[in-house]
Amino acid sequence: MDLEKQPAPQAPPPPSPAPPEGCLTVAIRIPVRIVVLVLVVPVRLVWDALVVAGRFLRDSLLRPLWRALVVWPCVALWRYVVVPLAKAVGWLGKVLLVVPLVWLYRSVLTPIGHGIAWVVRGIVAGLGWVYARVLTPVGQGTVWLLKGLGAGIVWILTLAGRGLAWVGRGIVAGLVWVYARMFTPVGRGIVWLLKSLGALFVWIFTPIGRAIAWCARGLAWLVSAVVGAVVSGIGLALYWIARILLVLPALALWRWVLAPVGRVLVVVGREVRDALGHAWRIAGHISLAVGRFLATLFRWIFVEPVRWVYREVLTPVGHVIRDAVLRPVAEAARSVGRVTRATLASARESVRQARADVRRMLFGDRGQPQVVSPREPTGADTRTLGSSTTALTKD
Repeated sequence: MDLEKQPAPQAPPPPSPAPPEGCLTVAIRIPVRIVVLVLVVPVRLVWDALVVAGRFLRDSLLRPLWRALVVWPCVALWRYVVVPLAKAVGWLGKVLLVVPLVWLYRSVLTPIGHGIAWVVRGIVAGLGWVYARVLTPVGQGTVWLLKGLGAGIVWILTLAGRGLAWVGRGIVAGLVWVYARMFTPVGRGIVWLLKSLGALFVWIFTPIGRAIAWCARGLAWLVSAVVGAVVSGIGLALYWIARILLVLPALALWRWVLAPVGRVLVVVGREVRDALGHAWRIAGHISLAVGRFLATLFRWIFVEPVRWVYREVLTPVGHVIRDAVLRPVAEAARSVGRVTRATLASARESVRQARADVRRMLFGDRGQPQVVSPREPTGADTRTLGSSTTALTKD
């Protein structure tokens, strides 16, 4: 059970009311809409007429011309020229390239490759035998010899290094004794002298340097103060001159001239835009009504009379012509065709009989063909599952 109170669904905030329109907007809207409507209606009528004419030309002229001049020639070119030519080129390529290359690969290159592979395998086997039987023992002996030479060289160098180390330690010990007994007192005296000279230099020149630095700081402060005051004065003067001569006139021009003119132009532009939209839609309705009126007028003036003439005049006349003229003529033509076919058949039969008589007169009668009994019984003697033709099972 839910013990907490669910918050009530909040209603969507009401739409903010449109800002009130001023008298200038209302005074501009109606004349602008009237003028724009008068200017846009002919343009919309011409536009709709051009659209209808363009669609009629596209459907009745351009599309059939496109199909007749471009699509069908391209299809015919592709179907009867490119495809057969491609098939012929493919067949020629197969006959002239693929089949010879396959034969060359199968009958020439494959045996050559097998022979080369056999030779390479033999060479590799020979090299392996040479490596295993010749080069490996030679290499092992060379390594053993080099190890012995290296051990001897290391032993000799070790003895020489030890001797040189003993000599070097003696030389270093002598040098250290000479430095400690001779050069150390002289160095200490030179260091004490340099320290004394440094203290004397600091005690004499430090007050002089401090005085010079204090004088330089005072002079720099004075120069910077004078230059800052001069620059600040010049800058303040230029600021007020630019403000009085440029900023204040530009601000007054923007505030009292350009801003009101801009607001008026914005209102006029917005109203012109809205008027163009309303006028275009109204002109569309007017153009639709005019188009329907013209279509109805065309149907009453041309289509309905033509339909009435076709239905009331041409159709009965056509029926009369069909029943009184065309059907008898067609029946007579069919009768003539039947008589002609019968006559031609009898003539062919007469010619065939005459040819047979001439053949009998020249070559005599041929023997009657012997009738060979079929292997399977026919008619009532046909073999079935319930009967048999063998001597043992025949009833």
